[in-house]
Parts: sequence; structure tokens; C-alpha cells
Amino acid sequence: MGYLLITTFIWAFSFGLIGSALKGLDPLQLADTRLLIALLVFLPFLKLTNTNYREKLQLILIGAIQYGLMYTCYLSAFRFLPSHLVALFSVFTPLYIVIMNDLRARSFTPWYVLASLLSIAGALVIKVGNIDSNDFWLGFGLMQISNLAFAFGQLVYRDWKLSRPQVKDSSVFGFLYIGAAVFTCAATILISKQSPIPIDGTASQWGALIYLGVVASGLGFFFWNKGATQTNVGVLAVFNNAVVPLAMFTSLFIFGEAQEVSLEELIKLLAGSVLIILALTIAQKKQNLNG
Repeated sequence: MGYLLITTFIWAFSFGLIGSALKGLDPLQLADTRLLIALLVFLPFLKLTNTNYREKLQLILIGAIQYGLMYTCYLSAFRFLPSHLVALFSVFTPLYIVIMNDLRARSFTPWYVLASLLSIAGALVIKVGNIDSNDFWLGFGLMQISNLAFAFGQLVYRDWKLSRPQVKDSSVFGFLYIGAAVFTCAATILISKQSPIPIDGTASQWGALIYLGVVASGLGFFFWNKGATQTNVGVLAVFNNAVVPLAMFTSLFIFGEAQEVSLEELIKLLAGSVLIILALTIAQKKQNLNG
């Protein structure tokens, strides 16, 4: 669970950083650049001998969906929504994880569903204000596709890795980034009709991109998928929402999206966080009982 906790704090600052420091850059270029940098980080650890051709292809496809499709939709949502709403609309990911897992297992796990619903309720308690835009529902829809892609990839990689305990995560993770980078590169060229990387980006923007590529995307995704193999589906689902109140707090109060912070907003932020912590406790208790 430690890997998931570390990544939660790393990702909490990503939403506001994207919404402020990288504003104005093409979202598909941002996605592709981050994943290319993450690929460069893990390329030295990539081993070609401990997986066969089929397994390599499986990992590439997982990466294309979990990171490529997810990032394409997630970063495109910043065109239509402020970063705190992008964070809020990621609250459905844990419910997708639980539903997908139960559908695959042809079973029903009420404790995990309860934990996921509590975490969603906690995030929805937080007041983020209204947005006056005709593009609101487009941004919402993009975030749901992003959530589904990320939920799918987490579960499939978790199954893949648990069935191959002899394979180290670091030795194969580069394959996921290959699939993700190919997907986003193609999307950038075909949809945005631009170069895969923002050549005209400023020095500060490139500094933010390097940080996001190495830390938030590279180490963050690695820690997250590795943590997913070391815990149950319920805890994994709830941790997908634990980042929401932290991300909203940093976007609103640190990156200055809220001009004035009322006492009511602060109380709702705290109340939502308590619900998410309660959900995490329920999921962890269920894991301990099963273990």
C-alpha cells in the first residue's frame, strides 16, 4: 500500500501544475512528451529475454490503453475544464474498477462496492463551484473514457503480473510505455496535426514537462501498478479516489484557482476527505480478514 500512498501525493500536484504552468500547449503533445520521457527513464531497465513475443505484445497493448488512451482523453479535458474539475471527474474510476473486476470474476463483492461508493461520495461532497461552458459535458465525457481506460489497465496488468511472479516489474514496464508513446504520438500527428513534442515550449514549461515525465508519469505509474499487485481490488479502487481531495486542494489553494476560499468550502473538503479515509479503512479491513 506504500507505493499507492507515495503516488497519491505525487499526483495531487499534477492537476494544478498542468492547469497553470502548461496552459496553452496542445494537450496531445503534453501526453506524448510525458510518455516519451517516461519511456526513456525505463528503457535501460527493459529486458527482452524474460518474456515471449505474445507477452510483449500484451504489455504494449495494456500500455496503449491504460496510459495512451487515458492520457489522450485526460489531458484533452483540460481544454474544457479547470484542473479542479478534472480532478473531481476522476471520482468514478474506483467504481469502474470494482464493476469490471466483479464482471470478470462473475461475482459480487458488496464490501468493495461500499468502499468505492463511500470514496465517490467523499469526493462529491467537496464543493468546487460551477463552470459556465457549453463544453462542460464534453470535458466530463472525456474524463469518463479516461477513467475507464485507467481502470481497465490497472486490473489487466495486475492479473498479468500476479500470474508471472518471477518477472520483475522494472524489467517489463518499458513495454507499457512503448505502447503508450506510440498511441499518443499517432494521436498527436493525426488529430492535432503537430509534431509529437512542443518544440516552441518555454524553458519553464519544459521544466514542468520533464518533472511530470520522470516523476509523475515515469515513477508514478510504475509505483502505482506495482502497488496494485500488492493489495486487493478494494484498496486499489479507493486509492484511485484518495488523490481527488488532495488534487483539488492544491489546484484551488496552491495554484490559485479559487480567488476566495470560504469556510464552507474548507469544511466540505475536510468532510469529503474523512469519507475517503473511512472507505480506505473498510477496504483495508476486508483485505486483512481475507489475508
